[in-house]
Amino acid sequence: MILEKISLPSDLANLSLSELSALSLEIRERLIATTSMTGGHLASSLGVVELTIALHKVFSLPKDKLIWDVGHQSYSHKLLTGRLERFHTLRQLGGISGFPKKKESVYDAFDTGHASTSISAALGMALARDLQKEDHKVVAIIGDGAISGGMAFEALNYAGQLKLDLLVVLNSNEMSISRTVGAFSAYLNKLVTLPIYKRFRKDMKELISRLPLGKKTLKLSDKIEEAIKGMIVPSIIFEELGFKYLGPIDGHNLALLIRTLEAIKTEKQPILFHIVTKKGKGYKPAEENPEWFHGTSPFEIKTGKPKEDEKPTYSKVFGKAITEFAREDKRIVAITAAMKEGCGLVQFSREFPERFFDCGICEEHAVTMAGGMAISGLRPVVAVYSTFLQRSYDQILHDVCLQNAPVIFAIDRAGIVGEDGETHQGLFDIGYLATMPNMIITAPKDGNELVRLMKTAFSANAPFAIRYPKAYAQEPSTSTPPFNIGEGELLEEGKNGLIITCGSMVAESLKAVEILEKDDLSFSLINSRFIKPLDKDLILSNLKPIVITVEEHSRTSGLGSQVANLLADKDCRVFCLGLPERFIEHGSRQKLLEIYELTPEGIAESIRRLIADFVTLYPS
Repeated sequence: MILEKISLPSDLANLSLSELSALSLEIRERLIATTSMTGGHLASSLGVVELTIALHKVFSLPKDKLIWDVGHQSYSHKLLTGRLERFHTLRQLGGISGFPKKKESVYDAFDTGHASTSISAALGMALARDLQKEDHKVVAIIGDGAISGGMAFEALNYAGQLKLDLLVVLNSNEMSISRTVGAFSAYLNKLVTLPIYKRFRKDMKELISRLPLGKKTLKLSDKIEEAIKGMIVPSIIFEELGFKYLGPIDGHNLALLIRTLEAIKTEKQPILFHIVTKKGKGYKPAEENPEWFHGTSPFEIKTGKPKEDEKPTYSKVFGKAITEFAREDKRIVAITAAMKEGCGLVQFSREFPERFFDCGICEEHAVTMAGGMAISGLRPVVAVYSTFLQRSYDQILHDVCLQNAPVIFAIDRAGIVGEDGETHQGLFDIGYLATMPNMIITAPKDGNELVRLMKTAFSANAPFAIRYPKAYAQEPSTSTPPFNIGEGELLEEGKNGLIITCGSMVAESLKAVEILEKDDLSFSLINSRFIKPLDKDLILSNLKPIVITVEEHSRTSGLGSQVANLLADKDCRVFCLGLPERFIEHGSRQKLLEIYELTPEGIAESIRRLIADFVTLYPS
């Protein structure tokens, strides 16, 4: 086993090409074996095995810096940088992260998890290098999906202007999470499928090399090549932005990758190196279904099938409901930022292709486009993960809320998402949305309530957010009417205090109340359902000296903050249970809920402590 002998990238230096090829097979076997147990981003990692080996062989890490855009494709990088023995802990509580983490390894140059950031980060590192008179290479690796994001173009534009030493490796595989979409993707595909240009360059260089006129001829040849290239090839936008463009080449050809990177290493200018790979390379199920294997749960290696039967999730309930609503209302359109599968919009996209808009990894654009649709008479639904909605803060405020545009935000993965860790936990959306005038914020307790809130959103004439977790949801069983805006419900009545909760914590809090009854503690329980506006009358009519809020959100800025603000001048004490003001580590959702005491037992124990402290401080 060659892989077992690799503890640092420098161990690749003396390996032959045949040994490196064998190593690529061993890495793929390890990736498949591990993710079949832990789940993870398999297809993307399988696609960059040869590129990862070539980068680690050619460059001197950690002196040279590799910045992986998103970072979900960095598993091979982890295997080659001293984390082989711990790789079986991938994405597990206390184990190694599924993304690059500086605190995990000196070989991880920058923490990543969101798309389109790598070139900006790499440019910042290159500028710091030059200002501090250091000498090393900085490399950003970005996919054709992530480079469609506006931030990537901003960075390319500025890097080309500065003309400093920077390498951007562009990996085309026609995928982000969903299939890559948009005009720029089509442009890259056109570059990939123009062998006439590659033949032209080869023939031109061979011709010039035979001429005896030296430097003058070489300069003339560059001008001739540029002119002819403009006639037979679409304008190479990267060269117009100031980058030297190389490629496209086969990203699975180790010899060619190493040879090209060795040549690039001597350059001192902005270079964009374009490679073409196959997502899921080397594992047939992942090659045939790269969308599912982008972020897979544990699976059977032989078949590629999930180890557990798929149950209804909030995402699926949402997808089914929006499709049914769209049959009745032709104004309804669905918008997503490269998350068709994850957000449950596959059925909608098939049934209403003309009303489905996947705008790529461009959340800012998606939100403002939705604003334009809304003020023009459509009913746009932006389906997005909580962690990615953060990227469009200004657009929500300026282009939606400011003009009270009735855009519906279906906020998936709100709360703890689990194994993807700090960059993906959806713990902050209430905090920033609640500051925006006109915004209505809700959280359903189950699938039936999700559908009713969707009906409510379509009947409202205002920005409307529905946040729901990465969790199973029972299929709606009845056709029910919409809610009144701000309508909560009283689920339990008790004398010792009032619990106010919402969303995923309603069921947990109900069980916690049952546990506390065994201690002769009885609590009233309100399902707030609406976080903004709150059901003021319901809360005040059931007010107790002790009020406890419970939520799967940062406790410093969520439901608890809204309740505390409402009751600031009332004769009661408000205590907030939720997640601490910190970035929550990776691990299964259930284990993290246990750690942060958001299970029924944890909630009950927290309330016992609060009651004990309250009685001590305020004896009757």
